[in-house]
Amino acid sequence: MARRAGDRAGDPGATRTSPLRIPRPAPPKALGELTERELEILRLIATGLSNAEIGRELFIGETTVKTHVTHILQKLGLRDRVQAVVLAYQAGLFGPAHG
Repeated sequence: MARRAGDRAGDPGATRTSPLRIPRPAPPKALGELTERELEILRLIATGLSNAEIGRELFIGETTVKTHVTHILQKLGLRDRVQAVVLAYQAGLFGPAHG
């Protein structure tokens, strides 16, 4: 039997693949320790904004943003901004429901 577009390899009876649904892991408890401002900054980090861009967006200084980012990383036990972005997506802080 020839495979058609959408058939799963190894499953000759399948006619279409179903969308992959990966359950979101529970957000870390430390996420609840973030202030509203820190959550706001975490969401902006997840959109790809730099510290300077976040500062302009929130009308605060870049040094203040850096301080918030440091606190976010420390509270969540993260190594860098990349891990913060991954966590934000996994926790549902950013994505289709948020923007």
